[in-house]
Amino acid sequence: MKHTRAEQLAAFDRLLTIMDDLREKCPWDRKQTFESLRENTIEETYELASAIIKKDMNEVSKELGDVLLHVVFYAKMGSETGDFDIADVCNRLCDKLMFRHPHVYGEQTAGEAEDVSKLWEAVKLKEKGGNKTVLGGIPEALPSLVKAYRIQDKAANTGFDWEKKEDVWEKVKEETREFEDELRKAAPEGEKLTEAGKEKAEAEFGDLLFALVNAGRLYKLRPDNALEKTNRKFISRFNHIEQRAAEQGRQLNDMSLDEMEALWQEAKKGE
Repeated sequence: MKHTRAEQLAAFDRLLTIMDDLREKCPWDRKQTFESLRENTIEETYELASAIIKKDMNEVSKELGDVLLHVVFYAKMGSETGDFDIADVCNRLCDKLMFRHPHVYGEQTAGEAEDVSKLWEAVKLKEKGGNKTVLGGIPEALPSLVKAYRIQDKAANTGFDWEKKEDVWEKVKEETREFEDELRKAAPEGEKLTEAGKEKAEAEFGDLLFALVNAGRLYKLRPDNALEKTNRKFISRFNHIEQRAAEQGRQLNDMSLDEMEALWQEAKKGE
């Protein structure tokens, strides 16, 4: 359903009024602080990301509401200390958006999305209180797969990238060989890795993962989305094995690998 701008503003005003009421009258809401809400905010963001992966728009709408609640909650607490309120949050965002879009609100031009990305990086370095280096704005707490993608994307926007995307596959093959070689040296007979061997193998494994993320980026594939979809696929197939084993009155530990593989293939056919 499409609402008018007046209806949208009325809904937002209603939310702000409810937040005022809760902060004043609800013991739980009144007790919350920035620190106490932080983990819940992260959880709500992941729940939104999960709904997006599932392409469940009803769930996306619900989870967006939960994330918006946290934005409004933090703004309310900021207003109580006099540091900022929701108007400051909105106005700072608007100012930043206008500053970072000189091709819309200024004299610059950008014909393609890639042009905009390159323009953003240049503009952000000029921003007052903004990033001092190209990679300076990447949050340390980002999950590693997402962080690797952002690092590569930001570097690419400065021109530091492969001339031809196909060239990345030689790098992937090189890193695969180096990882395999390191594992063979550290555990030639498949024995347990020593601490020194583990450290070297882990470094090569990281290089391989970084190269694979780079390959995905060049082909416009998000590694976090791709891996999450594979996670869900594995869970679904493994649950099928477990369910079929239960129907046979058996435990997974009592089944042979061949038997489990047959059920795995059965699950694949049923997808």
